[in-house]
Amino acid sequence: MTINVIKPGLATTVQDTGREGFYHLGIPPSGALDPYSMQMANLLVGNNPDDAVLEMTLLGPELQFTENTLVAVCGAGMVPMVDNQPANNNTALLIAAGQRLRFAPARQGCRAYLAVAGGIDVPLVSGSRSTYTLGALGGYQGRRLAAGDSLPVLPVTAERLQLEGKTVPEDLLTAFPKSVTLRMLPGLYIHRLTETAVDNFFADTWHVSTEADRTGYRLKGGTPLTFKPEEPPFGAGSDPSNIVDACYPIGSVQVPGGLEPIVLLRDAVSGGGYMTLGTVISCDLPILGQLQPNQQVQFIPVTLEEALAARRASQHRLAELTQALR
Repeated sequence: MTINVIKPGLATTVQDTGREGFYHLGIPPSGALDPYSMQMANLLVGNNPDDAVLEMTLLGPELQFTENTLVAVCGAGMVPMVDNQPANNNTALLIAAGQRLRFAPARQGCRAYLAVAGGIDVPLVSGSRSTYTLGALGGYQGRRLAAGDSLPVLPVTAERLQLEGKTVPEDLLTAFPKSVTLRMLPGLYIHRLTETAVDNFFADTWHVSTEADRTGYRLKGGTPLTFKPEEPPFGAGSDPSNIVDACYPIGSVQVPGGLEPIVLLRDAVSGGGYMTLGTVISCDLPILGQLQPNQQVQFIPVTLEEALAARRASQHRLAELTQALR
């Protein structure tokens, strides 16, 4: 079976859980920015949780299917339209051969995930089908989808279609608020800020700028941050936020010039010359990746123990979802 792309949408890519283990070579993991929603969609259509899906941003594509199949749309509130008839999110939907599927613009959240029974069959690159567009790596020809593309889908048996109508329990669905608080583990260089600047950073409400994509989210509207006086180390440059160089974990928070924080996401570079204030914990990054421009962000500091406890709670919720949908 193939999926024909009639319209590509705003920024539609093939993603799975990502390619771990190559960050030291400068290759980021990529993968779904909201892995919980991605895995939810896969489970609804009987796929493995980490099978390749389409990640759709704000405005989804228009697609045509060459054979009967089962799909599910989870994550942001992009209502699926089957031959212009609205259908349900978070539900296994039967699509007949020749039918077209499009999406209403996202009412809430930013990214939705379309799983197709069998999974999108693009080549594995370093163990993953995820798209890293900056490196033209993986996915469908290393890029976003374009009109005229034809996506192959791995075969499944006719019995898979019997999952039609399967849905997600209400208590396992994700909310998409317009204002969120992100937990951050303070990092190596936060001591470069004055105490007042640190207090302001955590007290202020920041807003998502239009510069927000899979590489990182730039935030605006807070109080400019001040730095303690310090002689720049050799090779660091004159900007007070410059350092010689450091590694960047996914979720690192940079503040170039002390003006607008940037939270690095799954397509970000692995190192550079800006100091980092800390790292947003892994289970809060999907929350950030679902925010639309101008929505609000606050930060709260947490300890390593609190971060690990939050990760365990996130893993437990995913286990509950998997058990409910198997």
